[in-house]
Order: sequence, then C-alpha cells, then structure tokens
Amino acid sequence: MSDWPCGISTGCFYRTDILDALPIVRNGGFTLIEVCSFPAHLDYHDPVHVQEAADLMKSLGIVANSFHAPFAEVIDISSLNPSHRESSVRQVFVACNAAHALGARYVVLHPGPEKEGKPRPEEWYHRMVCATASLNEVAHHCRDLGLVLLLENMLPHLMFGHTSDMLYLLGAIRETNVGTCLDTGHAFLSGDLRTVIHKLSGHLRMLHVNDNLGDRDQHLPPGEGAIDWISLMRQLRQWRFLGPLILELADSGESPDRIMERARQARTYLGIILASLELNDPGRTS
Repeated sequence: MSDWPCGISTGCFYRTDILDALPIVRNGGFTLIEVCSFPAHLDYHDPVHVQEAADLMKSLGIVANSFHAPFAEVIDISSLNPSHRESSVRQVFVACNAAHALGARYVVLHPGPEKEGKPRPEEWYHRMVCATASLNEVAHHCRDLGLVLLLENMLPHLMFGHTSDMLYLLGAIRETNVGTCLDTGHAFLSGDLRTVIHKLSGHLRMLHVNDNLGDRDQHLPPGEGAIDWISLMRQLRQWRFLGPLILELADSGESPDRIMERARQARTYLGIILASLELNDPGRTS
C-alpha cells in the first residue's frame, strides 16, 4: 500500500523454526516482518540462532520492522515482588539484544502480566509505579541499542487492557524513545477502537492488524471479522498516521501456503480500502 507499508508477524508460524519460516514468508510475498519470540520459533537467548536468522533475513531481502518481546505469566514487569520484577526486566533486556542483532527498529512489549484478572484497587497504583520504573529501565536499554520501545494495548480482561492505562504509562515514563503499537483486535474487544487512534495519535508508531467477531481474540485476517476497517483506516488518514501495518494472524493449522494466501488477501483488502479513501478525498494525505 502506498501510504503505509504492510508486513506480517512470523507469529503465524510460531511453532516452526524461524529458519524454516522465513523462506515461506518471503515466497508468500512479504519482505517486512515482525519477529515472534516464542522459544520454539526463535530462541532469543541463543546468539547463534539469532545470528543465523539475521543472516538468512539479509540473504532473502527481509527487513525486521519489529521484534515482539516475550510474554508469559512468569514475565511481569509490574510485579510487586522486586526479585520477580528484576528477573522479568532481565528477560526483556535479552529480547532487546536479540532485536538489535536482527536489525529491528521497534521492540513491542506487553506492559503488564498475562495473568487473567485485574489487581485489587489498593494494589493498582503500586503496580503502575512498578511498571513505570521497569519500563524506564527497558526504554533506557533500548536507547543504548538504537531501538524504540512500543507498548501494546492488551486484552480487556488483563491489566493495561484499556487506553486510559496506556496513557497513564506514557505520561509517567521519563524516556522519550517510547510509543505505542495498536492491536486492532484487542482494542475492538475492549470497546476502545472508535476512539483509540484519536487518544494515542501522538504516540502511535505501528499497528498489529487483525480481526475478530467480538467475542474472543481470534487474530483473523482483516475482513474476516466484525471490525469496521473503512472507519478505522479513515481515522488513520485523518490523524496522519505514517507507520507500518503488521498483519498479526493466528497459526490456523492450515498449510503454510494457505496462511500466506489469506495474508495476501488481507493486504489487498486493506489496499482497496485505502485506495477508495484516497479517491474520495484526494486532497488529504497521511
């Protein structure tokens, strides 16, 4: 698409070694990627594996737009336990080092724990303070590596699942190499999608584009769910968004060729919408 590059997350092949997945992605017509950090896909603790992936990307002409930091219940940078929080931050540091080795521009991070349920009100503020301190450490490490840290909006049943949470963190973090990655599926489920681009416009650097039917986080290709993509892309143009769209699709269990075919169809679908918006409003640029 002319205005916004459209890439794909390798997470759609998270159970496949990245060295096997990269040729599939390239042959499927994508050269811009986000690298998934699932251990079976990429052992980001192993510098040899990371370097092999970097070398293969270079030979295939693939560019890493972003690297998705690991997320799991055991990784909680907002933990009230100093030891647990410190261990979690170290895990993210290792991921940032891998992102740098792969030549990524952005590190995408879930700012809160994957544990279902929100903390009690009396615990909320203290977790916010802990998360902010951790994020300042991570952002500083990213700055040393030449990376930009992006916070991703989480699912509504998790901490930091609403726009107001993200805005609090962005206001509290001292470092300036910090922005946001909007996950369209998460925002749709939380009810924030109609207003989130307006609220995050000054911080928005990229999108995880995926669709769902409004009942669960399905990570469908855009156009296969219930999101109003015409309205969403109109908002992006209105707020002069300049970043990439990264298709973040589920590992559907289909053949690799079928997964890539659906990804190409989604890219074409978004491109048609954008072309239509430009035709109807040629004077506005993004």
